[in-house]
Amino acid sequence: MAAAGLRGRDGRVPAVVALRLALLLGAALGSVRARVYFQEQFLDGANWQKRWMNSEYKADLGKFKLTAGKFYGDPVRDKGLQTSENSKFYAISSRFKPFSNKGKTLVIQYTVKHEQKIDCGGGYVKIFSSDLDQKNLRGDSHYYIMFGPDICGSETKKVHVILNYKNKPHPIKKPIRCKVDGYTHLYTLIIRPDQTYEVKIDNEMVASGNLEDDLDFLPPRKINDPTVRKPTDWDDRIQIDDPNDIKPEDWDEPEYIMDTSAEKPEGWDDAANGEWHYPMVKNPLYRGEWKPRQIDNPNYRGVWPHPQIDNPNYSADSSIYSYENISIIGLDIWQVRAGTIFDNFLITDDEIYAEDFGDETWGETKGSACQMREACFTTYSRLKRR
Repeated sequence: MAAAGLRGRDGRVPAVVALRLALLLGAALGSVRARVYFQEQFLDGANWQKRWMNSEYKADLGKFKLTAGKFYGDPVRDKGLQTSENSKFYAISSRFKPFSNKGKTLVIQYTVKHEQKIDCGGGYVKIFSSDLDQKNLRGDSHYYIMFGPDICGSETKKVHVILNYKNKPHPIKKPIRCKVDGYTHLYTLIIRPDQTYEVKIDNEMVASGNLEDDLDFLPPRKINDPTVRKPTDWDDRIQIDDPNDIKPEDWDEPEYIMDTSAEKPEGWDDAANGEWHYPMVKNPLYRGEWKPRQIDNPNYRGVWPHPQIDNPNYSADSSIYSYENISIIGLDIWQVRAGTIFDNFLITDDEIYAEDFGDETWGETKGSACQMREACFTTYSRLKRR
């Protein structure tokens, strides 16, 4: 009966309405197909403590608290785990039903807000197997995947993508810059069965590629042919000394000379202090070592292309992307200045579901949070001027 209310005068459903219905149906079917292995939004108050376990490997670990922070878009939906103590290590984790991503896409997603103007500290998550001892979670605990932002000083502002392969962590080789503005940002890592990956920030792609190409899991497919040597007459010098450039006759001057204007101190005792000598001073005529000027090499042939052969030590592995018994997500970080809020955790096999989840969580409250933050800054500035 509801569909009848959408029909046009000729009794047919308008094309725009039909398209909307198709999109809604497709989204609904996509949600049904999506496997959600872990989802945490901290919407039930203190009950989060039943799902998350603090590590006990050392007594002075930093404590997490549940809060939406100083500024937010929604006081309930924007609540997350916030680091609360400066200059502390933090270690906390949550367990879920074990699964394997073999033959399936793996999506890891969450939000981070560094509202404290972070100077040095991690904002990344780690994914572990089911055999992790959560009460002993620490920096050297074996993990499958490490992903997320890391900031320290002016040089380190990057997104980590580190995958474990044969018990060795392999970081991504390309640089990915993280957000440093203090607002909430959505971080997404997608790993596909075809061994491609994608990193998104705020649902926008910032990096993508092939795992084998961008992380050093395997030896190179090709190597230089060890039986071939560069020809002796191959000249790969871009520039050479100018044979017509002659060193000036007056060039050679000592770097230091005696200061003959100095006088022997009146109280100088040669017997006690040794024979007095003129002090040495920098020679203003010294010009350093002479070198002929450089000119373009007329015989330059470029870089010699060393012939390549198949690497006998290379063996393809189509299972680099996959892990068994994925079962724990954790925060194992150090922060100098506390205040980071982690929220909206999601682990799924569906890229579209993850994107929609990001839009429905971070996407719906980010605007109001920005407005609230700007209002707070404006009020604070006015108070300072009084």
